[in-house]
Amino acid sequence: MRKWVIAISCVALFNVSVSLAAYPERPIRFIVSSGAGGAPDFNARILAAELGKQMGQQFVVDNRPGAGSTLGTNMMAKAPPDGYTIGYGTIGPIAIQRSLQRNLPYDADRDLKPVALVTLTPNMLAVTPSLPATSVKELIDYAHANPGKLLFASTGTGASQHLTGEYFKFATGIQIDHVPFKQATPALADLIAGRVHLMFENINSVAPHVKAGRLRGLAVTTLKRVTAFPELPAVAETVPGFESVSWGGVVVPAGVPQAIIARLNKEVNAVLTLPYVREKFAAFGVELQGGPPEVFASQIRKDAAKWADVIKRAGLEPE
Repeated sequence: MRKWVIAISCVALFNVSVSLAAYPERPIRFIVSSGAGGAPDFNARILAAELGKQMGQQFVVDNRPGAGSTLGTNMMAKAPPDGYTIGYGTIGPIAIQRSLQRNLPYDADRDLKPVALVTLTPNMLAVTPSLPATSVKELIDYAHANPGKLLFASTGTGASQHLTGEYFKFATGIQIDHVPFKQATPALADLIAGRVHLMFENINSVAPHVKAGRLRGLAVTTLKRVTAFPELPAVAETVPGFESVSWGGVVVPAGVPQAIIARLNKEVNAVLTLPYVREKFAAFGVELQGGPPEVFASQIRKDAAKWADVIKRAGLEPE
C-alpha cells in the first residue's frame, strides 16, 4: 500500500513540475485597480505587451477601478492562485488604505505576494506663479513668515498628494492648510489661477503645466533628482531625508507556487532592461526599479509604516 502511495505522490509531483515548466499555457489576466488612461494603466499596458512577447501568451489588461482602488486589489487577492490572474499593485490600496479604512476586504500582507517592483514615480512640488518663492527654502521661509495663509491642494483627503503635504508640514514645521479636490484637473486649475498656492502632484500630471509656464516647479520628491527634470532639485536637498513616491509593481494572490513567482520576476526584470522601455518611462519622469520580490516587499513595509505615522500625526481617523 505504501508503495502505491509513494508512486501516486511521485506522479502528482511530476505532473505539477511539467505544468509549471509549461507555464503559461493560456492567456493571463492582468488586473489594474484604476481606470484606463491613468498612470498605473499606462505602466501596466507597456509591461503586459512586452511580457506577452517574451512568454508567448497574451496578457489581458483588466481595469477594475472603484473604492479608492481597493475593488480591483480585492479581486487580485481573491483570484485563484494558479498564476493566471496577476495584478498591478499600487501604493494606495496596498500600503496606505490599511491605515485609512477599518474594514478592508483583504489583508495585503496575507492575501498578496509581491513579484517585482516596477516603478517609482515622484510627485512634483509646484506653486502658483504669483507666489514669491522660487525654491523650496524660499517657500518654507515664506510659509514661516505667513503662518496659515498658504493653501495646498490635493485630489482628496487621504490621497498621496494630501499625505505628502502633511508630511512636508511635519518635516519643516510650517503651517499650511489643506484644500481637497475630487480630481487633479480642477485642483491644478485652481493652482494655476492662484486660488490655492501649492500642490504635490504626480509628475506626469503637473509637468506639462510647468513646461508651459503656467506653474512653477520647485522640486521633486524622490531622494535624488530625476532624469526627466535634471534642473529640478529634490526636496531632500533642502529637507534631508524627505521622500514621497508612488510605486507600482506586479503582485499575485497568496498561494501562487514559488516557481511561477520566480518565472514572472525573471520576465518582468528582463522587460525593465529593454532600452526602449526605459526611454518610454524616463520621458514621464518615472524611475524603473526591478530586483527580487524581497525588494518590493521591503518597499511595501517601509511605506506602510511611514504613511501610518503621517496619518496618525495628521489626525485622520480610519473610516
